[in-house]
Amino acid sequence: MDIFSFNGRDNPACSVGNQPGVRPLGQTTAGTDTPGQTHRPRQRSLLIRLIIIPLAVFFAWMLEIYFLAGIPRLFSRNNPIGLLLYSVFSCCVLGIIVPMTCIRSSFLSGAVNMFQIGFRSPRRTISACAITALVGYACVVLFSPFGADRLAFANAFLIFLPTSIAAVMVCWVLIGTHVQAFVRTGGMLVSILTGVMVTAFLFSFSLLVLIPAAGPDSVIVLLFCIGCGAAIFFFAVRDVYPTILVVTFVMVFVWASSLDPLYLHAPGPVVYAAAIIPAGVLAGIHGYFSRHYTTIPVKAP
Repeated sequence: MDIFSFNGRDNPACSVGNQPGVRPLGQTTAGTDTPGQTHRPRQRSLLIRLIIIPLAVFFAWMLEIYFLAGIPRLFSRNNPIGLLLYSVFSCCVLGIIVPMTCIRSSFLSGAVNMFQIGFRSPRRTISACAITALVGYACVVLFSPFGADRLAFANAFLIFLPTSIAAVMVCWVLIGTHVQAFVRTGGMLVSILTGVMVTAFLFSFSLLVLIPAAGPDSVIVLLFCIGCGAAIFFFAVRDVYPTILVVTFVMVFVWASSLDPLYLHAPGPVVYAAAIIPAGVLAGIHGYFSRHYTTIPVKAP
């Protein structure tokens, strides 16, 4: 059995089985529920909490991306103030704070835990990020779209970093974990495949809204394959930060030609602030959750 500890301010959420903090969603307490009386309301409640609410957050995020970045062609036209507003409202508010607010209620119900949303120990996260960064840098050296201009690649990385943070938090941390929790009774294979396919589709859709592609249908297939790869990486590693690095590297390689040259060669302090703010918000929320929500593994007798 595994138990969540909430510093005495919240009711602990318990779980059973070998996976940390996972409680079968269809479980009832013996003698308290009658079959047929509570099954449908329970399933309806799970559908709303684990599927409808996360999808509502996603589509609200999509609308904000469309109006703040898609319509004004934010990335192909130099607009530092617009980039800052997009970073704060689309990436910080709807991309980080709102998803984590939804996830907090899932902690209390026992549907997800710190391991599943990718908030791991500092030592493990640093190791995973170091390995990911080394592999990413090797790809930059060999296949950089900017040639030997490392500064241009670094600036492009910072430009796409807020979007990557929001995409990982919305698509995989929120929707991916909740979809897996909803279908968990179907087994591990069903849970993983469903999570990968759903989140890959949503991720590719978000990129099309962010930077509309005028190319053929093969672009959509490419984005879906990228989403599948990122989803598999997240569900295998279960760490937010290396997944953000992977998504950012991929976005730079795919959308490098869509960036305004001024972003690459003369970004300015506002552009750097737009990249730093979401990273700081994510780190702060991670620190809050680490202090208030702890998964304590206890072996079942």
